[in-house]
Amino acid sequence: MMQFRPKLPDRRSLLGGGLGLGASLLLGKTRPDERPNILVICSDQQHWQAMGYMDPFFETPNCDRLAERSLNLTQAFCPTPQCSPSRAAMMTGFYPHKTGVNNNHGLPGDEGLKLPTLGHHMQQAGYYTAYHGKWHLGTTALATAGWDSFRMTRQHTDRQVTRMTRRFFSRASKLEKPFCLFAMYLEPHGIQEFAVDPGAKLALDAPLGESWRKETFENKPAVQTQIREQKGASKLAGQPEEAWKQYRVAYRERVRRFDAEVGKVLKLLEDNGLSNNTIVVVTSDHGEMDTFHRLIFKGPFMYEHVMRIPMLVHVPESMGGRTGVLDDYAWVNMDLLPTLMDIAGAEVPKCDGRSMLPILRGEEQAPLPFVIGQYYGKGQWIHPVRMIRTARYKYTRDHKGDEELYDLQQDPHELTNLAGLETHAQTRSQLDTRLRTWMKENEDPFESFAK
Repeated sequence: MMQFRPKLPDRRSLLGGGLGLGASLLLGKTRPDERPNILVICSDQQHWQAMGYMDPFFETPNCDRLAERSLNLTQAFCPTPQCSPSRAAMMTGFYPHKTGVNNNHGLPGDEGLKLPTLGHHMQQAGYYTAYHGKWHLGTTALATAGWDSFRMTRQHTDRQVTRMTRRFFSRASKLEKPFCLFAMYLEPHGIQEFAVDPGAKLALDAPLGESWRKETFENKPAVQTQIREQKGASKLAGQPEEAWKQYRVAYRERVRRFDAEVGKVLKLLEDNGLSNNTIVVVTSDHGEMDTFHRLIFKGPFMYEHVMRIPMLVHVPESMGGRTGVLDDYAWVNMDLLPTLMDIAGAEVPKCDGRSMLPILRGEEQAPLPFVIGQYYGKGQWIHPVRMIRTARYKYTRDHKGDEELYDLQQDPHELTNLAGLETHAQTRSQLDTRLRTWMKENEDPFESFAK
């Protein structure tokens, strides 16, 4: 049975609320002129705890206020901790290996997007579709089809995304159909520009997590030490504690900048008289290690901070929006496509995701029995990994045969790898079998990768 908490776990005493959407959506018989607008706001590289309502060390007042009026899914995942393949999954409803996008655009493993996107499906459902911001999926005819308004931006242009959204909202009332708008921001991805400043004074205290202090990489896959010393976290390798704290502060500043843009967009929505008929989703494409496990950025590992993402769904009070927290309903970002199609009252195309509309209605829906994670590589460096995660255990295996097994109840910081212990051999075997079965059923090519 799903565990629903009407209040968020935070000092702000966030509100519990109603159960379900308005009558038209509850009945599933929405007339075209009654269908809600949809606004999806997406950050880049934001882990699930990187919100003030989850961790007061983050300054996100705009997202916090939205969370008071939203459903917060704390068990939300990306299918891969990499930009292009995760975005391809989000936009098509399929796992990365089925989309043709296994790596970032234009790099080994990227065959080009092979499937139609949400833009196409929502356009076919009678919505005016718009996309503003980071795309990262190529410009083939198939990839860009389905958007009535398509505005890609380059890096460092989050303000431009907001400006485009302002112009769009100013004319939205003249559209003869509801809209589905994606506002895709770059921050806090800009953290990758971080450089240690030996003389800098910290603007605030930046305590480091338990896994930073206790991680030894003993009995962990060798690739994690390799990426720490040569790739992702190399700029912090051997640096004193203060340098790692600098990174923590810098990442929180990048998150704050994203939140500031969210606040502007939500105000624009209200100023243009659109807030009472617009469903708002706030999420991210993947997470960020944020110094946990003495790692930064993302890479060939499946720790919680790269796999879990924020997930807020705000349904206006006029539609009977449900608010509160769901702690055990596993959302994966492929679920976005069927959920939005269901909200639109359209036929949901067959895909790997499932609709969350029953949850928004306040109905019971069984949590996923497990979540699958995939990783192919970063740049020219290829190191495939697969993950299967249940409510209690996480099991990973890379293409070289290195394994990890964590008991998330007893070891939430993922410090002790149980994969080689006889005491957990049965659990490891069961999860390995389930993972292999899933890969076979889904024609995942992982087993064909050379060791």
